[in-house]
Amino acid sequence: MKLIIYKKALEGIINDVKKALDEFRVDYKIVREIIRQDLGSSDLLVVIGEDRDVLQAFHKIGGYSIPVLGVNDSNEGSFLTEVAIKDFQEAFKRVMKGEYRIEEATRLRVVADGRELPPALNEVALFSSKSATLIEYVLNVDRETIWRDYSDGVIISTPTGSTAYSMSAGGPILLHNAEAFAIVSVNSLDVTRRPLIVSDRSQIKIDEIGGGHGCEVIVDGTYRTRVREGLETYRLPEPARFMRLFERSKTMEKMVKKVRLAEELLKMPPSAKLILKTLEYEGPLTQRDLVKKTLLPDRTTRLALALLIEKGLVKRKPTLRDARQKVYHAV
Repeated sequence: MKLIIYKKALEGIINDVKKALDEFRVDYKIVREIIRQDLGSSDLLVVIGEDRDVLQAFHKIGGYSIPVLGVNDSNEGSFLTEVAIKDFQEAFKRVMKGEYRIEEATRLRVVADGRELPPALNEVALFSSKSATLIEYVLNVDRETIWRDYSDGVIISTPTGSTAYSMSAGGPILLHNAEAFAIVSVNSLDVTRRPLIVSDRSQIKIDEIGGGHGCEVIVDGTYRTRVREGLETYRLPEPARFMRLFERSKTMEKMVKKVRLAEELLKMPPSAKLILKTLEYEGPLTQRDLVKKTLLPDRTTRLALALLIEKGLVKRKPTLRDARQKVYHAV
């Protein structure tokens, strides 16, 4: 078996991984960047990090169908990783014995203004370049106009992503084997607007895009680019392939966890909800950045962050540039 081990930062924890792999005498290569030429001759891509790292790895894989094993480097549970780093050695014993299965997940091909973007595992979203600003767009499915909308944005979600940003915006939960996509208008001015379920064979097009501050396409919350004319998305022929080591249903686990978190969110003050939404849309931010974007007072922001961290909805980490400065991101 030939492996690629992907981790952005190689210090510290990677030594434990090397020790485990050396025990099994497998051929492996440790990289900070994924080079597609390496994928064709490899049997497995091991991504060490968090959900964000797994998503970015799938962006770089593109159309390759190499299986991915997600290993969480913080020893905490997450939605896209399969095992914690502390359990890696035992988990890899199961891999070598063939005690695993490959689970496929639908992805979205994304084209904006004629430019090919990274494929989406969770969702592709259209929002204003400035938070909490209305945009205008026309939604077409299979060349039929469905609606003209004025809203904060729109999310097109895969089954995998239906328990991510789409769900927090009021979208439905899709089981992982559902042959469907969900289209969710975010805070539409039309109070009758409801999430739309379409076949995963549909061609989805968004055009006549307008917004006072310009608009951006956001792929899986990690990649963003400006869009001026139109956005097209449809099923990518090559699915994402996850290596699963356990028989439990990851989908059901995610559903239960998300429902519990949603119940917790209902009990929280509006300031905490605003900060969580901002982090989901903008990605990781410092406390100072959050104050600027939400216009909340410093003390209110600090208290809201403390509550979100306590409830497990937000994590805090030091920045790479300055360990004294903290960055916050939605779980």
